[in-house]
Amino acid sequence: MTDFSRIARRTTLILFLAQSLASAGFIAAATLNSILGAKLGGGSAWAGVPSAVYLLGGAFAASAWGYLMDLIGRRNGIALGLTIGVAGTGLVVVSIDNGWLVGFLTGMLLMGVANAAIVLGRFAAAEVNPPEKRGAAISNVVLGGTFGSVFGPLIVGPAGTIVKTFGMDELSGAYVVSLGLFALAALLIFVALRPDPRDVGREVAKLYPEANPVDTVRPIWTILRQPAAFTALMAMVLGQVVMVAVMVITSLHMKDHNHMLTDISTVISAHTFGMYAFSVISGRLSDTWGRAQVILTGAAVLLLSCITAPLSPDVLPLAVSLFLLGLGWNFCFVGGSALLADQLSPAERARTQGTNDLLVGLASATGSLTSGIIFSALGYALVAVLGAGLSLIPIFLSIKLIRSKPVRLSA
Repeated sequence: MTDFSRIARRTTLILFLAQSLASAGFIAAATLNSILGAKLGGGSAWAGVPSAVYLLGGAFAASAWGYLMDLIGRRNGIALGLTIGVAGTGLVVVSIDNGWLVGFLTGMLLMGVANAAIVLGRFAAAEVNPPEKRGAAISNVVLGGTFGSVFGPLIVGPAGTIVKTFGMDELSGAYVVSLGLFALAALLIFVALRPDPRDVGREVAKLYPEANPVDTVRPIWTILRQPAAFTALMAMVLGQVVMVAVMVITSLHMKDHNHMLTDISTVISAHTFGMYAFSVISGRLSDTWGRAQVILTGAAVLLLSCITAPLSPDVLPLAVSLFLLGLGWNFCFVGGSALLADQLSPAERARTQGTNDLLVGLASATGSLTSGIIFSALGYALVAVLGAGLSLIPIFLSIKLIRSKPVRLSA
């Protein structure tokens, strides 16, 4: 008899380790993207372009990865994505040393494609676990981002010093290390992620026939129009918009108030800590308390963060507000991911989850691009006010879902 619990634990661990390696690489690179955009583009107007290209690449690739992983499996899909990340990062390194803007942006696009593949790993962990453990499995994979948020920025300085001794631009150092981390993650997934989560998930689904919403394959938009799936989608999409819009512009807001870079990094570190460190808690609560209840809590925390962020430009109040911003996003993301996984049959999972991440990625890019425009025209307070308004939508939807007591509210 197949020991599915052992396979589930092993799969979740492998995905956590791969997420940890990859996130360190992505976050190390993200530390320098705006600097390189301005340098290679010839002006500060280019500073936000690399991140926008990266986010849009990931957004449009997510849906394609969903369909592809249905065909070739989660293991091959994630490993292929990380391999594309290796190629993209290599192109970035070459472009930095040769001053090629187009090559640099193309490399960033490929890195975004790679990130879309590894992020879908959270759903691979969910499908190999029984319904009552899906939230915890998702949160354990998301927890890998904690490693990246801590160690990613620490890589930048030492890596730049090392590559400089070889006659390379010191700004390429972080990308060289990222390339190595992506390669390690790809090798880990390809060698160790066996059996494929796609195949295991189909077998696990047979053990819990009552947990399968339908026996047929529904169109994606039919699925996403269902109240529970729509609530899950809105929690992830709007949680992402609010988080990115406020987070991205806070650094500039602090700079305008003459804060040192160390103060700014402290606030952003508090934010990333809130994003990832409490994943285990949000996942367990999602399984025991309910998916919609966790989404409601996360959206309420986002609302509180947006209300408090403009009240003071000092470091401590902003650090607390940005920590709450990250925590609220985490609860919406983990709770939403688990709730969406509950609504899908095995044949619907990868493509629907890919479409979901396409929409989340587009939301992230939109939040990043529009927050600067709003901030420039109307100030930091209005960015926060708009974020608060958007937070009310998942609050309303989750309350409605709880009151309706749907069959698939939680496991």
